[in-house]
Amino acid sequence: MKKIAVFGKPASGKSTLSKDLSVSVGVSLFPLDLIEYEKSGERVSAEIYAIKHAELIAKDSWIIEGLGTIPSFWERIDAADTLIYVDLPYRVSYWWVVKRLLKSPLVKPLGWPKGSSVLKGTKAGFKYLKLSPQFWTSELFEKIKSRAGQKNIYHITSVKELNEFTKKC
Repeated sequence: MKKIAVFGKPASGKSTLSKDLSVSVGVSLFPLDLIEYEKSGERVSAEIYAIKHAELIAKDSWIIEGLGTIPSFWERIDAADTLIYVDLPYRVSYWWVVKRLLKSPLVKPLGWPKGSSVLKGTKAGFKYLKLSPQFWTSELFEKIKSRAGQKNIYHITSVKELNEFTKKC
């Protein structure tokens, strides 16, 4: 595993999994939120994002966590040797958005730009979770698998599987 794409809907444990995986396999982690958003919560320009993303996937090794733009998502799927789709039940993700907000005075959310607003991030989390069923579909996963060829693909569908995968790392 040298080029690992970790993706899935908001608040599904991608950042924690990616951080643990980075430590265990010795590959640098690059959360997309850090290149996609300013501290204010505003998106960087499409051009700046595309340049930074291209620089990341050109590296010899990486763990890139997140969705980013749709074109960059497919670029990562094609460039990665390992794909990890974290697909937890929606009730878990909604709870984890709330939990992240409640913990935020004590713990900065993983993978978020320094100084970013947890309240804005929470609102965005709810917004994107509401939209997620239109994007994170079984048809999308089939398309990912068809493009993957011989790549390692992991489809994590429960908290138990997520915890076990993290321990194996």
